[in-house]
Amino acid sequence: MTWKIEYADTARRQLRKIDRQMARRVVDFMDRRIAGTENPRGAGKALTGPLGGLWCYRVGDCRVICDIEDDALRVLVVRVSNRREIYRNQFSPDRLDN
Repeated sequence: MTWKIEYADTARRQLRKIDRQMARRVVDFMDRRIAGTENPRGAGKALTGPLGGLWCYRVGDCRVICDIEDDALRVLVVRVSNRREIYRNQFSPDRLDN
């Protein structure tokens, strides 16, 4: 089973802002570890509270927040940022952009 990895506009902008090498690590992690797995939840952590329903992956000092859509076999990368900043500016999961 192959999962399709897609990046929201916000996540694309954030990938351009972080260090190029770290951005490459994030993309490689998503393509190799998550896209090819049977269950993308196994490598991540379920978020709670206002971000409940979303999943977080650790890639070095970066955190990748995703929405996993089982029906479409799609993992939507919503946000990518340093671990210290990822939760500071809370965002609404209702406003996920494709």
